[in-house]
Amino acid sequence: MKITLSRLNDNGTQTLGLLFVADNKLNPLYYCWTLELPWKWNKPNVSCIPPGEYPCKKIISPNLGECIAINNVPGRTLIRIHSGNFYTQIKGCILVGESPADINGDGVLDVVNSKNTLAELLKILPEEFILSIRGC
Repeated sequence: MKITLSRLNDNGTQTLGLLFVADNKLNPLYYCWTLELPWKWNKPNVSCIPPGEYPCKKIISPNLGECIAINNVPGRTLIRIHSGNFYTQIKGCILVGESPADINGDGVLDVVNSKNTLAELLKILPEEFILSIRGC
């Protein structure tokens, strides 16, 4: 299985992207939108993580519930893929959603239907996998 996050737009406030899940022959199985913080030189709690390949594992977090841990991020710990709608809910993690929309009217795109999107991802993805992050 190949899991790729392609970052599309870093506007200085947030970064939007698409997460693709494909089988070993690269046939698409699923995709969703992602929301991250902007690139700020990998500083903890304020930056997205650098492009690269990262081992991931499904976990149950005391604070976030079922989510996905992104491991071996240089200089960073506790990076997760979890549910949430707004960039203000992120401290270096990745939110997933069905589509982008300005939910709260602040002029910045959010992601919608995040809990259901995460639940769908958790059903599809294996317990452990490699996440490839490209762009920004």
